[in-house]
Amino acid sequence: MAVEFVGIDPNTDRDHCPTVWADTEAQEILLQGWKPSPETQTECEESSPANGSVPESEAIVRIPARMIPVVREACDAVERAQLR
Repeated sequence: MAVEFVGIDPNTDRDHCPTVWADTEAQEILLQGWKPSPETQTECEESSPANGSVPESEAIVRIPARMIPVVREACDAVERAQLR
């Protein structure tokens, strides 16, 4: 696995910080974020096309909008890996 750290929430307290990595080998983006409230989890599940619960092997995470540049950077890293 070729996981590259991309960035963390710029307003982090270093203990509870959304983080983004790029796995350039698997061509995937990895996100660490806050767990949504049970109400938000339910709303997400009900609004999805599958209209069901999130499988145990998956998760919904919440990251702040201020991290959009970090997510874009991770997307770019994965996209560059596809070109190699």
